[in-house]
Amino acid sequence: MSAELASSTLALRTGVAPLPPELYRQAVEEADLAVSITDRHANILYANAAFTRVTGYTLDQVLGQNESILSHQTTPREVYQEMWQRLAGGQSWTGRLLNRRQDGSVYLAEVSITPVHAADGSVTHYLGMHRDVTTLRQLECMVNNQKQLIASVLDVAPMVFALLDSNGYVMLDNQAYQAMASDLRNDNPAHLLMDTLCPDWRHALVTEPSRCVFTELEARLDRPVGGPRWYTCTAQLIRLSNEATDSFFCAQNAVGLLLTCSDITALRAEQERARTAALKAILADEERVAAIRESLSAALFRLEEPMNVIFSAVNLLRRRDPASASMLEDALDASRVHLDALREVIPPRGPETMSNINLNEILRDVLDIVTPSLLANGVVVDWLPAPTLPMIYGRPVQLRVLFKALLDNAIEAMSSKGWRRRELALQTRQHDDCIVITVADRGPGMTPDCELRAFEPFFTTKRSGGRHLGTGLSRAYQVVTDHGGFIDLAENPGGGCLVTVEFRLDGDPL
Repeated sequence: MSAELASSTLALRTGVAPLPPELYRQAVEEADLAVSITDRHANILYANAAFTRVTGYTLDQVLGQNESILSHQTTPREVYQEMWQRLAGGQSWTGRLLNRRQDGSVYLAEVSITPVHAADGSVTHYLGMHRDVTTLRQLECMVNNQKQLIASVLDVAPMVFALLDSNGYVMLDNQAYQAMASDLRNDNPAHLLMDTLCPDWRHALVTEPSRCVFTELEARLDRPVGGPRWYTCTAQLIRLSNEATDSFFCAQNAVGLLLTCSDITALRAEQERARTAALKAILADEERVAAIRESLSAALFRLEEPMNVIFSAVNLLRRRDPASASMLEDALDASRVHLDALREVIPPRGPETMSNINLNEILRDVLDIVTPSLLANGVVVDWLPAPTLPMIYGRPVQLRVLFKALLDNAIEAMSSKGWRRRELALQTRQHDDCIVITVADRGPGMTPDCELRAFEPFFTTKRSGGRHLGTGLSRAYQVVTDHGGFIDLAENPGGGCLVTVEFRLDGDPL
């Protein structure tokens, strides 16, 4: 059906006057697309002005010429075979061809060819339209190359990258992120990190994105298998173009959240080893100084007993033999001077700043310190910390000294030759307004006499050969007293010794 007949039919149906044929010709002539009309053998019968601008050929140069004059030899033969196969079947074809201009330069053409049918359905002509998409192709390649470059850089980077859209969907990630997901057995480790570092991030990302921004925050993620992983994370906002079609003229940039993480597990482990070594050194120094203090105090205590006897003897002798009594008084005064000098060299208790303390962390530190001793003696530890434990106000070093003394005595009790039940239970819990810590061993236990004298200064049972209440418990008792707490020794119902320590949350003495 001709264009004139189609226009007349449409005019009769709509009541609108038909368009003049010249208007069709003028519209095609001024179209911005390169338009050409050929016969069935692709010989050019017409080309518009845009055709000349794109190809460089004038109408006189191409009339009667085959469209193949535009063909560049690098276009694969299969492309032309597919094109003619569709055209021979009366179907239109759209694709890209490499064309050659009149000056010999090559350009990429996006071509659309439509068969023109006669009234009987046979193909009489072909309508070809094409445009130069060389620049568009170059931009596509540049974008793709840049995308590949970014993807390669991200994949080889040791850091974890994840870009989240405003709905929390991970739009872009790298291999380190995928390895992290596999390690944690979780499809969305970014959500785990954000839940840890910014619990309200889902709502904030939509309503107030700036609240989701943070820099170098540390997060711990527990793995189903193996120890925890530690990460240092940074989150920053990224402005994304809105891809919705209806936002073309009123574009509102969307917000993305770029999460970058570094695995610092090894660094944390090294820091923890260094911290444990430092704590061990501090406690060892504290124990050494305390041992010196205790030894000197014991010596003074023992020396003062005979001096008191001598003082009584001098008082009796003064009435019978004043000269001898005077000599003894001089010796007694000299001895007192020496005792005072000995008191001066006793190391004083160093001041320690009080702070809020989590006893679970204190006990964890002590367990790390005594781990070599536990392993060497084959002691099995049942560590039962309360999931949440309120803080107490105290001296952290002194509290570590307290619990290390208790654990050392428990280990010593069970390390005696031939003793098989080497089990140690350590538990923390909150009871009313107190925190209760129990240390229960399965050692030989204790005698009633030991129970009464265990916390006396200078008391030890190491030479008795069968009990485990050695040195250190008097210092433990002093620490508990300084913190207003309570400590008790009793028989463990399952055998061995049970030590109970209590501290009030308000710090008042029990």
